[in-house]
Amino acid sequence: MNVLQSPSPAESTAHPGGVFEDLHHVQDTNGYVSAYEIELIAARRQVHVRDVHTVASFYPHFRLKPPVPVDVRVCDDMTCHLYRAHGLKAALERKYAHIPNVVRVRDISCVGRCDHAPIVTINDRYYNEMDLASTTQLIDREIAQIDADHPNAPHAHSKPPRSMEERGMLIRCDPYPDRASRYKCFKDLLQKENVDEVMQTLKTGELRGMGGAGFPTFIKWDATRKSPGHTKYVVCNADESEPGTIKDRFILQYLPHMVIEGMMLCGALVGAEKGYLYIRHEYELQAEILREELNYIRSQGLLGTNILGSGLNYDMEVFVSPGGYICGEETALMEAIEGHRSEPRNKPPRTANSGLWKSPTALNNVETFALAITILGKGPDWYKNAGLPGSPGIKFVGVTGNVMKPGIFELPMGTSYHDLVYTYAGGPMPGREIIGFAPSGPSSGYLPAAMLDLPLDWDKVRNAGSMLGSGAVVICDDTACMLDMALVAVRFYRNESCGKCSPCRIGTQKLVDLLENWTKGVSKPGDMAELKDLSQVLRLASICGLGQISPAPIESVIKHFPDLMKEHIEDRHCRAGICFGGRS
Repeated sequence: MNVLQSPSPAESTAHPGGVFEDLHHVQDTNGYVSAYEIELIAARRQVHVRDVHTVASFYPHFRLKPPVPVDVRVCDDMTCHLYRAHGLKAALERKYAHIPNVVRVRDISCVGRCDHAPIVTINDRYYNEMDLASTTQLIDREIAQIDADHPNAPHAHSKPPRSMEERGMLIRCDPYPDRASRYKCFKDLLQKENVDEVMQTLKTGELRGMGGAGFPTFIKWDATRKSPGHTKYVVCNADESEPGTIKDRFILQYLPHMVIEGMMLCGALVGAEKGYLYIRHEYELQAEILREELNYIRSQGLLGTNILGSGLNYDMEVFVSPGGYICGEETALMEAIEGHRSEPRNKPPRTANSGLWKSPTALNNVETFALAITILGKGPDWYKNAGLPGSPGIKFVGVTGNVMKPGIFELPMGTSYHDLVYTYAGGPMPGREIIGFAPSGPSSGYLPAAMLDLPLDWDKVRNAGSMLGSGAVVICDDTACMLDMALVAVRFYRNESCGKCSPCRIGTQKLVDLLENWTKGVSKPGDMAELKDLSQVLRLASICGLGQISPAPIESVIKHFPDLMKEHIEDRHCRAGICFGGRS
């Protein structure tokens, strides 16, 4: 067997897919999944009914009862909250309260379109930058068409350009000038079989995991490569469900070839025979683009059995998430691929040793796989020098919130958050002042505007008590209240907890209760001690990162905005006029 040759079929273990295909098909056909259909799925798959029901009932995407004719959902997480989504939802509830059997208005967790806030979905169709007038117009149109024969399949309100050429942009990290030149890094590896040399190049390039942790990619891939076992897998986590996180959506749309080639190359390096690109179900356009690219690759003979005569067997598929923020946790994601509830596993073992179907698995983020191709295609020196002195590399960053030009930017590492906000994102709205920002969504907590001079640098942001994370920068101006923003973030974690471990299930609710009381003017002398105890229990006893990081938003506000906390708890005053029954 040569260094790239895959194990023979006798050495491999095939695994059946989960129940999600059946559940998606039934819901797309009937609008929901009935008890009868669950029984049919169970019989067809020769499993107990409870095994299908426990999966269907876990994920928010599946409906087990007939939906109302007009199902309206409003995102109120972080960026949408800054754009007064809470007030929009309340106004819609009042307007349609007289027809609850026709129109239902409720919350929806972040759908990854934070650069177009606020977001509203109507019958699973997504609409950007909505207000009361535009939303009611669409709802009234749906009401008028209830008895009409009209398509109701989910789709985006407006589809953006599908290629960089259509968008009129240049992305520096792409080593390929045109489509014909793509996949050269993978082809070179098949031809030269220089596995050790390629691994050393990635190590020299200092590529880190871009999903948030910043862990050296070389170490993870090398551990998977050296882990014993005939069957191994590669998984790309494209679930990005944390509020403010939008850069993977951009990369999947405009650089799908780099993501896919990164997975192909990883598979050849670690000895995997199958790759799964796990994408959130709201990214329908991106999933379509990825499938089209995979079809093109197959037509070129770059996927399948004995690829280009190399002895390598490797294939890939797009796996659409059944929904839920918890699916972003790596072991919960694998549970979903296996057809189970997305409940995190206890660690150890690590996924490099026992991941998907208990086999060694290399799992990374979208951006990580793409930048692996940058390092191999342009060279590790080019990649490191693309960053500012002392901060090697490139980072895709999404900026949303109270800025003039929200969007996704490809930046040199070391760029300051001040330059990111004022040079790239256009600065605050006229007449407004930035008071705080989240460097990476709710899990990073909030920093004051005085710390905008911090650079995009893993170690320097960590030393400041936060984290660079996935680069989901959310900006808050003086129309926002940082205590209110902490409550919004903690409420998100409460809503998205899988409930498997009691510290997270109970602790996040207690955090929400405490913060809600503070925003209502209700406090007692022991509150801070209770918060400290809760935070410690959540960090030490929660199974996964969701519970462990859930106190970060409020802890950061207490640390960096002490005057604001004093005003709320002692003076019962909110300078933004949001708390204590103020504006929505």
